[in-house]
Amino acid sequence: MKRYVKPAVYLSISLAACGGAYAQQQVIGAPPESLNMKLVGSSDLQARSAYQPTIHHQGDRWIAYIGHHGGTDETPTPINPMTERAEPNGTSIVDVTDPAKPKYLAHIPGQEGKYEGGGAQMVRVCDGKTLPKADANAVYMLRTFGGEGHEIWNVANPAKPVLVSRIAGGLKDTHKNWWECDTGIAYLVSGAPDWRTRRMTQVYDLGDPANPVKIRDFGLPGQEPGSTGAVPTELHGPISTGPGGNRVYFGYGTNKGGFIQIVDREKLLSGPKEPTAENLRLPEVSRLAMSALNGAHTTFPMLGMPIAEFARDKDGKSRDIMMVVDEAILNECAEARQMVWFADVTVENRPMMISSFTVPEASGNFCQRGGRFGSHSSNESMAPVYYKKMTFIAFFNAGVRALDVRDPYHPTEVGYFIPSITAATDKRCVTVDGKERCKVAIQTNNVETDDRGYIYIVDRANTGMHILELTGPARAAAGLP
Repeated sequence: MKRYVKPAVYLSISLAACGGAYAQQQVIGAPPESLNMKLVGSSDLQARSAYQPTIHHQGDRWIAYIGHHGGTDETPTPINPMTERAEPNGTSIVDVTDPAKPKYLAHIPGQEGKYEGGGAQMVRVCDGKTLPKADANAVYMLRTFGGEGHEIWNVANPAKPVLVSRIAGGLKDTHKNWWECDTGIAYLVSGAPDWRTRRMTQVYDLGDPANPVKIRDFGLPGQEPGSTGAVPTELHGPISTGPGGNRVYFGYGTNKGGFIQIVDREKLLSGPKEPTAENLRLPEVSRLAMSALNGAHTTFPMLGMPIAEFARDKDGKSRDIMMVVDEAILNECAEARQMVWFADVTVENRPMMISSFTVPEASGNFCQRGGRFGSHSSNESMAPVYYKKMTFIAFFNAGVRALDVRDPYHPTEVGYFIPSITAATDKRCVTVDGKERCKVAIQTNNVETDDRGYIYIVDRANTGMHILELTGPARAAAGLP
């Protein structure tokens, strides 16, 4: 029997006439393209290429912490207007209490280097009062330091961050970490020098951020030191449900050969630590191999979702769902389409894909606009305002897309926002007949939400951060007033 993966419903197609036709290529001065989403405020982020935004409610303020890629060939170390010095891209700290008027507070320089070879891409934030052994008056920011290691800063005064500790230096790479603020357990994407892969997991207890304690190394069998044969696909990032859910969801791969791995958290933390193939298999609950054409950038759990269609069924009225987001990495569609997948993991040892979503390319001639087209990441906040109702997907030159996921078997696009390019937007190039061809396009890279319902998108091509809100039917679908 063939298994049919039903694509998403595209409300944007039927409403395109209302939203206006897409332009083939963006030009400076043109308005943003949008449907049921509007711009509230923005920050240029000092024209630094941006990766992960984390929005933290800090006292009576809301602070955005944004990780950056390294610099570019043209501008390896942009000028920080606040210090009047050239600084390697690192971490931007922005007060977004008034989202219409973001205030840039500080930039913490990262590792020297360009593109993926520098900066401080990843950032997570925990209050000291929630961590088990921390200073209750502190606010801690965990960030990567290029591909070399990890750092923790005290950002209780976000305008004057103070370094607390450095973790695991001398690595081959870093990437998309996860930090449990109630337990202090951190899953650090690292490249341990003796492992056979660029990225695996180092598990740390950061309950006392001033004194990090390593728990273990973890990865797929075949990646560990001393193993032989083919090396499995490298890690992209984990998401943990903490001690309550007792699961960690790992995504491996970027744009090909992906794996989704469900891990028993307690066995991961308490099981034998020696990185043998047997010990690495022990905490694994199940693994789902994706197509050779797709990877797993983000594995976002949405557990216990009530399914209206199944309300009268004897069994299976609610389902455990995992949303999996691939990452496009090549410009102008020079790869298989990277998109969004929904897996039913209710029966954990037999996960199965149930639906998918992509932006219709013809709706905006996106393959011809320049830069990457395809999915990259989703928001990761589990705050009630959107969790298990609405998700937001960064889609590079197609901006951010708002999906109604209340029925994950039929995810429905209900809005989008494609920011305008600016003079700071960096070009993206391909080689055609031996010659370089460059175009300028928005490259919405990552997205996050806050408890108030604002959506924050950041741009890989130096266009900054845009703060958005839902309008019209999309706002109603999310249950917002």
